[in-house]
Amino acid sequence: MKELSGIQKETYDYIKAVGEIQTTNLPDKRMWGAIPNLAELGLVEVFKKYTSYFRSRKKKFVKIKDNYARA
Repeated sequence: MKELSGIQKETYDYIKAVGEIQTTNLPDKRMWGAIPNLAELGLVEVFKKYTSYFRSRKKKFVKIKDNYARA
């Protein structure tokens, strides 16, 4: 596995502790920039889902991929 930078490791550990989180709810805005790199490495999964029954717009969420969460 490729060595992660400080902010990437911090982001990965935070998402792993929380489980599933909306990308805009991450505590540090620098974590937003780390998500594409983690997704490219195959460590996290970015997906969209509805947050309300009354809105037609989906929001982006991120979670750890299952095969790496057990390791």
